[in-house]
Amino acid sequence: MRALLQRVLDAQVSVGEKVVGRIGAGLVVLLGVARGDTEPQAVRLAERLLAYRIFEDEDGRMNRSIQEIKGAFLVVSQFTLVADVAKGTRPGFSTAAEPALAESLYRAFVDRLAASGLTVETGRFGAHMVVSLQNDGPVTFLLESEPTLSPRLKG
Repeated sequence: MRALLQRVLDAQVSVGEKVVGRIGAGLVVLLGVARGDTEPQAVRLAERLLAYRIFEDEDGRMNRSIQEIKGAFLVVSQFTLVADVAKGTRPGFSTAAEPALAESLYRAFVDRLAASGLTVETGRFGAHMVVSLQNDGPVTFLLESEPTLSPRLKG
């Protein structure tokens, strides 16, 4: 699972002509779910984002979490984040989770963020979306969940 985080002043996501999610200061999270990803990984990644210190303190240092600044999340599913781009000139998508699993894990991720009490807006899973944002900094990070151990290595 990969999450591309962008610290923003504001952002919105539209499907067609309709805005389906809009936030002020906070994080835009583009979330890609890969084959083999699990719900515990989704929950752990969400918890990591809640504690990730990428907002400035009074000294201008990245030392505050989104919870401390009472920011908001805009979470958008993006299967292209888990594409296989190792060779050639066209990405492969066999590494992406099947849509039903991906949506389930996307929802688990969003639910864990929402349980924090912060505002969480979303795009529409599986839809063609347009994301608009003002990146603050610019600040952008790519986080990955811990890989699932192969069944041969467990135990």
